[in-house]
Amino acid sequence: MTVQRIAAFSDAGQGGNPAGIVLADHFPAEAEMRRIAAEVGYSETAFAVPNSAPDRWQVRYFSPESEVPFCGHATIALGAALAKHSGDGRFALQLANADITVEAAASLDGYTAALQSPPTRSATPRAGLVDKALSLLNYSPEQLDPALAPAEIHAGADHLILALKHRSDLAAMTYDLDAGRALMRDYGLVTIMLVHVRRNTGFDVRNAFASGGVLEDPATGAAAAAFAGYLRDLGWPHQNRIQITQGEDMGERSVIVAQFTDEPGSSIRVSGATREMAHL
Repeated sequence: MTVQRIAAFSDAGQGGNPAGIVLADHFPAEAEMRRIAAEVGYSETAFAVPNSAPDRWQVRYFSPESEVPFCGHATIALGAALAKHSGDGRFALQLANADITVEAAASLDGYTAALQSPPTRSATPRAGLVDKALSLLNYSPEQLDPALAPAEIHAGADHLILALKHRSDLAAMTYDLDAGRALMRDYGLVTIMLVHVRRNTGFDVRNAFASGGVLEDPATGAAAAAFAGYLRDLGWPHQNRIQITQGEDMGERSVIVAQFTDEPGSSIRVSGATREMAHL
């Protein structure tokens, strides 16, 4: 079985978040998909099989440790793989809990792709969650940016967002992986998203991803979509388009663009460049 390795949200042919992509006639057994994802070792591997309708695919995502309901960067990488397989176009994807689309086209550096996320929502964090997250990450409440209150955000998967006043605090992110995994699993979180506001439409981000067995994700499209929905819920001056820079602190600079309407809860368009890496 061929596993394509494609980095999503790359920047000028560099960086990005690698994903494993498997296009198959049918899904392997779940244990086999878990084994392949663990062997690939990326934060996610996407498995896609054709549906009965043209240009429609069923998709499942696996981290090295667990199945996840939705993964943005792996969907962008999948879009590139589908365009390479079937030609430029728009593809309908059936996920475990949602139906979405991804479109992709060839570019000078590889392929560009854009997904339409599941619906978004946001809420005040559950009691005790913020205190536990701050303790995990060795931050104090005084380091939080009051302009962006902590929130639980969702666009196909659940995340906690914490905004930090200073870029240096973002750069200093560290935590114990086992403790982070336990906290995220206790609260059903896929990531904890740390944000620094560079400007009203530009943000520096790091995403702790202990739930998937890795300390940090270089680019997180699902969290980007959820964050865009949260900014919309807040009435933030977003101008219906934001740019997220992620992975810079780990040497894998990634660029994510999110575009959206003012309709509450509506899908977010998340786009970026891709680069092909290698095959297994």
